[in-house]
Amino acid sequence: MSSVNLMAREVAAKIVFYGPGLSGKTTTLRKVYETVRPAHRGEMMSIATEGDRTLFFDFLPVKVERVGDCSVRLALYTVPGQVFYNATRKLVLQGADGVVFVADSQAEAMDANRESLANLEENLLENGIRLENFPLVMQWNKRDLDNVLSVEELRRELNPRGVPDFESAATNGRGVMDTLKTITRLVIKDLRAKRIVPPPRPAPPAPGTAPAGLEAQLAQHLHHRQPPVAPQSVAPKAGPTAAIAATPVPRTLTAPAPPRVEPAAVPVVAANTGSKVLGPTSALAPGDLFDHARAAEAAFIAGDYTTCVTACTDAVRRAMAFAGEGSLAQQAFLLHVDGSDLLRLQGLSTLPQLRVDDAAFALYVLMQVFVRLNAVGLPTAG
Repeated sequence: MSSVNLMAREVAAKIVFYGPGLSGKTTTLRKVYETVRPAHRGEMMSIATEGDRTLFFDFLPVKVERVGDCSVRLALYTVPGQVFYNATRKLVLQGADGVVFVADSQAEAMDANRESLANLEENLLENGIRLENFPLVMQWNKRDLDNVLSVEELRRELNPRGVPDFESAATNGRGVMDTLKTITRLVIKDLRAKRIVPPPRPAPPAPGTAPAGLEAQLAQHLHHRQPPVAPQSVAPKAGPTAAIAATPVPRTLTAPAPPRVEPAAVPVVAANTGSKVLGPTSALAPGDLFDHARAAEAAFIAGDYTTCVTACTDAVRRAMAFAGEGSLAQQAFLLHVDGSDLLRLQGLSTLPQLRVDDAAFALYVLMQVFVRLNAVGLPTAG
């Protein structure tokens, strides 16, 4: 289930609390809900029988601290413990990134613990996952009761592989958050090993170093208002689209209220009429949208930023239509395109005068849409 929002630098992961009936899974999740700050938790949902047993699942999205430069959002689930709800347990377990096995520490519950652990291993195997290769933490619950087995006995019977384990009393919260923190670390480590979590962003260049990429060039231009550069001083093939291919434009620039830049004050690169160099936008474009992408790139090179934004907006609208009928928001959801970027692109058309960074952003959004289409195999041939 894990997913990554590269623009927001956010990772979503699913953790399932597994174990026999009445072992304390729901109580554990409720204690997490009570402990987590309201700003970092979602609404807890539970469906229970008259006996206060979880019938389907509990769900609690929790936002935890950052890992590297990515924030992490956890979706916490529990499964019904009763043996006759195995089909539901399978459904809840699908897409899980890690499991907390909540064992009942009472001596009379040992058979139920063994059966539930074997059931977990079996259900994971049906999804092609071996338990020994899966993030797992054992939670020895109900340690506040009298008739409980020793931790050594529990480890011998249920934890022969020696995964991290914690004593807990879910009713008062002891050990609950330690368990959650450990399974979160294991899940993130596993996602990094699978290269699902993106690596940290490179550190900013040291002061005094030359700027690199379109973002740095634009920031330098807007901050310092560099004088125009004669066209002949620019290499014929070093167009702005090459800089866009190297570094995407961020959604917001950090310059405080930058002055509007007139087109005449922006270096204009003459188009290379001898050979048509394929720009990054047109290189990513599906065949039906190739001409639109080339027109947008040509307008950017010519310094006609209004035409560039118009061409990009039209191409984005046509590209999103490949996702099927529906509103732009629905198409964006299906393609995993950032809705805020689309709204900002639409808003550019209402501005009386457009700048180089406006046109560069429009090209950036168009490239992102093309990338998403390529990732899902759209449009299909034929």
